[in-house]
Amino acid sequence: MKLSVYSQIAPALKTLRLPAIQQQYRQVADLARRESWSYEQFLLDLVSRENESRDQKKIARMLKASRLPLQKNLTQFDRHRLPMKINAQLSALLEGSFLERAENVLAFGNPGSGKTHLLCALAQELVRQGRPILFRPCSLLVQELLVAKKDLKLARMLKQLSRYDALLIDDIGYVQYDREEMEVLFTLLADRYEKRSIMLTCNLPFSKWELIFKDPMTTAAAIDRLVHHSIIIEINLSSYRLESSQKRYQEQPLKPEQIEGSKG
Repeated sequence: MKLSVYSQIAPALKTLRLPAIQQQYRQVADLARRESWSYEQFLLDLVSRENESRDQKKIARMLKASRLPLQKNLTQFDRHRLPMKINAQLSALLEGSFLERAENVLAFGNPGSGKTHLLCALAQELVRQGRPILFRPCSLLVQELLVAKKDLKLARMLKQLSRYDALLIDDIGYVQYDREEMEVLFTLLADRYEKRSIMLTCNLPFSKWELIFKDPMTTAAAIDRLVHHSIIIEINLSSYRLESSQKRYQEQPLKPEQIEGSKG
């Protein structure tokens, strides 16, 4: 019995690893007949759908590999809280050209001011543009570097990290490090200097960074490498979490006993 055209097309597309075309070619063929498309138009539509599907899957893989907290995205970030200057900085950073220049983005501010959310949202948008970025809390990153050094694999780890256009280090001043931990952190900063971008958040001003790097000369060298090619964002806002909590409290309806009490 002669095989139908459709029964021959499906396995061929599977062999060629064209899943989007395999799933959609029949409905696109019907559309092409109704719209009287040329063969070239039909082919272009199928190829475009395949490319779009592959791009979406690639971005999904990159987002997963980035380890970014996906709930901290641009949609959930209230840009109205930001001063005009920082909003303008964010708009410029979203273009992604700072990565090509291996510039750093340093976000400073009080705990809860939104600096982590801001940089995570920025990083997600850059990943969606095809830029590989890795998010690591500083405390975990330092321990990973330390283990790699003890296993004589630090150089290998630094090479792996160099594949990312940007390394987002969160809360660099949150934990006090000992000298050995400080040394591997400095090694990382020095390795990426003028080659790859670093994005970091910190609640300590530079004047207190000696608490992180212990030694004045090492502190000065670390700051010099980070600041030399950098965009500094200072978010001097009140705690977003506190504001949200207070707003929820104010919006809660009063219970009957609270209403009776307020009458007295």
